[in-house]
Amino acid sequence: MFKKILIYNSGGGLGDAIQLFPLILSLKNHFKNCVFFYIGAHQNHFNEKLKEFNVNLNTVDLDLEYFGFRWWHLLKIKKKIKEKNLEKFDLIIDLQSKLRNTLVLKQIPCSNFFSSTFNFIFCTRKKDYLNKGKNISIFILSNLEIFFNMKIKKVDFSLKSLPKKYIEEAKKLLPNSNYIGFSLTQGNQYRKKNWPIDNFIKLAEKYISIGKIAVFLIEKKEVDLINYIKNKLPTSIFPEHESQISCPALVTALASRLEKIITIDNGVMHMASLAKIQMITLFGPTNSEKFSPQRDNVTILDSKVLYNTNDISKISVEDVFNFS
Repeated sequence: MFKKILIYNSGGGLGDAIQLFPLILSLKNHFKNCVFFYIGAHQNHFNEKLKEFNVNLNTVDLDLEYFGFRWWHLLKIKKKIKEKNLEKFDLIIDLQSKLRNTLVLKQIPCSNFFSSTFNFIFCTRKKDYLNKGKNISIFILSNLEIFFNMKIKKVDFSLKSLPKKYIEEAKKLLPNSNYIGFSLTQGNQYRKKNWPIDNFIKLAEKYISIGKIAVFLIEKKEVDLINYIKNKLPTSIFPEHESQISCPALVTALASRLEKIITIDNGVMHMASLAKIQMITLFGPTNSEKFSPQRDNVTILDSKVLYNTNDISKISVEDVFNFS
């Protein structure tokens, strides 16, 4: 019987963490008497910005910044493990596939080790694993079933897990219907993922012309952008700016009030996906199969597929509106 499971996540974004919700919830449901721990290359969002979603993991901190991403960690980790009195884990689950990170992670004592690195060669149980998967949670869960030779019930996030104050606040801010949501800003600037602002405005105008209400999910700090949109679309709504609450849980609650949302590949896309509403996701340089929510009511428009280019701006307003 497993008592302690450690999960390693090398991704640093909120979206990376949210994509892991089904995996963590499924494992917690399956191993009900097990304590789950988390070690990452970045902060534990589950217990910080995402804590209101109640998908919590105990943090393991070995005082190694960007854990796994430095070769010298191999020289320090055993000393850190001893200093922290870190006990042996029953299972370590490696959610990434970089050799360096896996070698560092494998220094942590455990009875069972699961990793897809180098075609699962580091797994303590040798099986015929699946090499491809669109969604990380589904990919890892499917292979863990092979690892354990047992079925693991898939458990998805439910809005019922959110504190009622967020649902009530969302109803107050968006009390009616016919809301069409838009998310157009990216957090991590390492790749050009933005669809042109004027395209969003033209698209919103089309929806407004057929009786819909344009709702923009944009952080309060984006003052210049908000003023620009308000000048072009006076009837548009910015619900987060009418609330004293500011957190990802509110974004998910607000998304549940929308008829649909059109969004680029960003954190809001993942927050909105938890509401299970209709979505149109716009992709350019990033991998749509890997990062877009995978559900029947999600339409993926990828410039690489449509126009054989990473340039997301090649997706036209008509391309998007035609899927209304």
